[in-house]
Amino acid sequence: MALVFYVAFDGSQHEADVPVGSSVMDGAVNNGIDGILAECGGAMSCATCHVYIDDAWVSKVSAPTEMEQEMLEVVSNPKENSRLSCQVTITTEMEGLKVHLPESQF
Repeated sequence: MALVFYVAFDGSQHEADVPVGSSVMDGAVNNGIDGILAECGGAMSCATCHVYIDDAWVSKVSAPTEMEQEMLEVVSNPKENSRLSCQVTITTEMEGLKVHLPESQF
């Protein structure tokens, strides 16, 4: 397990213990954290699980694949640290990971 912090657009913070090997999206969905819709269930076909990786963690998270980068082109307010949370797999080194949720997934 790794403790992940989800920071809502309004600044409120939620935390969840997320099993190693699962995704940041799974952690949000399984813990009832609002802001990650995950309409496709993690199939990387809808981009409704968009998050911003906290600046302190960007270099510690694997880089997005080419396919993920293409999907990120359709999200609202993309930034350099944008990721699809279904594609960020939790490792033991991610204890304390912080992700920021966008104002809207559309």
